[in-house]
Amino acid sequence: MAIFQFKKSFPVRAAKTDKNETSFHGLDSPGEIWYTVQEHPPQRRKEHTVQKNVPSYSGTLRNHQIEVPACIAQCSGIRIFGRRIKSLVFSTDVAIIKNVNADAIIAVYPFTPQPSIAQAIINVSDVPVFVGVGGGTTNGPRSVRLAAYAEHQGAFGVVVNAPLADETIHQIKGIVDIPVIATVVSAKMDVARRITFGADILNVSGAAETPAIVRSIREKFPLIPIIATGGPTEETILATIEAGANAITYTPPTNGELFAESMRKYRASYTD
Repeated sequence: MAIFQFKKSFPVRAAKTDKNETSFHGLDSPGEIWYTVQEHPPQRRKEHTVQKNVPSYSGTLRNHQIEVPACIAQCSGIRIFGRRIKSLVFSTDVAIIKNVNADAIIAVYPFTPQPSIAQAIINVSDVPVFVGVGGGTTNGPRSVRLAAYAEHQGAFGVVVNAPLADETIHQIKGIVDIPVIATVVSAKMDVARRITFGADILNVSGAAETPAIVRSIREKFPLIPIIATGGPTEETILATIEAGANAITYTPPTNGELFAESMRKYRASYTD
């Protein structure tokens, strides 16, 4: 506790606060008053460690569903329409989509986007779906129409690929009320222009260069939401999060790979 004195000319108004006590000390001369202020150090809050026990139920038939890497939980997430999204699965396989524990689905594929595919995925998925609306083979007014239709179908956001013109992003943003997610594939792309023309979220997909691209974007744009590919290992995922990614996309094993593993187990049960 610190104690010190000072004098002040009239008029003087003494007051008490939560942190300081002010007490009059008597008159020294007309028009002046001495008083002592006792400053109490701020009290430290007691830290309470609460251990969380998270109950889990997986059932009998669904206990072998695909789980995203647990380390993805370390990222901050992006809150969209009240939902906090940390993990996104990159898949259009409805069997995978129905049996994965990701927070959301990112549904993009190397063909021209078709509303019937988007609708099938949205109908099957138990979590938000972000729908690709072009950028490579599909561009311009068609992408704008696809984005508007995707919103009506129930998409949580639309994803545009790197080649899409900035002006098209601006047109999409002018007609939809869901986030526009712009894919970034290189550090040489003009990210500032993408943001200026209406990109709400950046989706970084730079293969091995992804952490470096994310770090470069984060240094220039501290508040822009970033989704990024995490790579094949826990180390690459954590490196991407450390670089500044808010959410991670995860590519699950294919239906064929999973079924091949099951078939190997079945065959092994008949060997001598």
